[in-house]
Amino acid sequence: MKNYIDIFIKFFTLGLFSFGGPMAHIGYFRKTFVEKLNWLDDSSYSRILALSQFLPGPSSSQVGFAIGLKKGGLIGAITAFVAFTFPSFILLYFIATFDLSSSQNSSIEALIIGLKLFAVVIVSDAIISMFKSFCKDKLTISIFAISTILLISFSFVYMQILVLVFAGVVSYFFVKKENKKEENSTNIKSKKFPLFIFFALLFILPLIASSSIELKIFSSFYETGSLVFGGGHVVLPLLQDTLGSLVSKDDFILSYSLAQAVPGPMFTIASYLGATITEEQAFMGALIATLAIFLPGFLLILAFYDSFESLSKKQSIKKALIGINAGVVALLFAVLINTVFPNAVYSIFDFLVVLIGLFILRVYKTNIFFLILGFILFGFVKTFFNF
Repeated sequence: MKNYIDIFIKFFTLGLFSFGGPMAHIGYFRKTFVEKLNWLDDSSYSRILALSQFLPGPSSSQVGFAIGLKKGGLIGAITAFVAFTFPSFILLYFIATFDLSSSQNSSIEALIIGLKLFAVVIVSDAIISMFKSFCKDKLTISIFAISTILLISFSFVYMQILVLVFAGVVSYFFVKKENKKEENSTNIKSKKFPLFIFFALLFILPLIASSSIELKIFSSFYETGSLVFGGGHVVLPLLQDTLGSLVSKDDFILSYSLAQAVPGPMFTIASYLGATITEEQAFMGALIATLAIFLPGFLLILAFYDSFESLSKKQSIKKALIGINAGVVALLFAVLINTVFPNAVYSIFDFLVVLIGLFILRVYKTNIFFLILGFILFGFVKTFFNF
């Protein structure tokens, strides 16, 4: 029980302050669970991250779910999900219920400004640390450089997966085989029950969705969660297609903006939309939509987590993972360049504040809580003095 409480507290705290989108969350997770708590090492973390990129679903939430699974089994995984998701779920539910979105609150704006800049620092710190761990020779540095160029130059749904495959293939052929006996891989296990549930729900739900509005909501959000590759930003067009006339275009756009403005996973866009669709039973609608959109990704993690861990012990897979690890670093760096940085840093002064924060974090190892307070303070100063 103490272990589950610890998991809940750590993930709930992250859920309160994790602004900046999926890749920022990955930076927060690494800082907390790899560097600070030592729940897993960089290699294990990178494998989890790689697995989340290969599967559809909310990548950062899948990483958190897998960390909880590693730390406390299925109950630990569910605890991690509930704790990390609850703050954004409850915020978006109340916004949908009380229409708080119509009021312009400068304090909230100041908070978001500061925390977005802090997210740039966290992602940058994760990239530097992981680059040092995984890009140590000419081959991995080259894979990192080429992968980064591809990710920045081309933006489509499957690009991230293609880059990781490219990185794995290159390292498989160019990394020298270790001169030692390969570990026994006969214990590779594949959990078929979660995979069966995943496909059963995907194909059966549309057939019975017309029975009630609750089933329609669950089916629509489950289908979206099953098909989304590339993180939260891809979820909007898919939801528009699956929900159709249930939600207006204005509500779609507003829900997308609100999901980026609150901490936690982008997929809690479902919390707002579910509450909007079922106004008379807003909480139930928000709960159904949220569970439905996250469920497919978690079923796939349960299905493939053990087999991925076992496969990673084979020498051939180890060779491929060397390149995949470098590709993961490139993935983080490309998201920093394309999304995180331009959506947070708007002036030279912002950039200097980010550099100072990064310097303080890496050199003086300052407690993240105090660093967060510092960035929030800067957000208020910037907002109220308008510079």
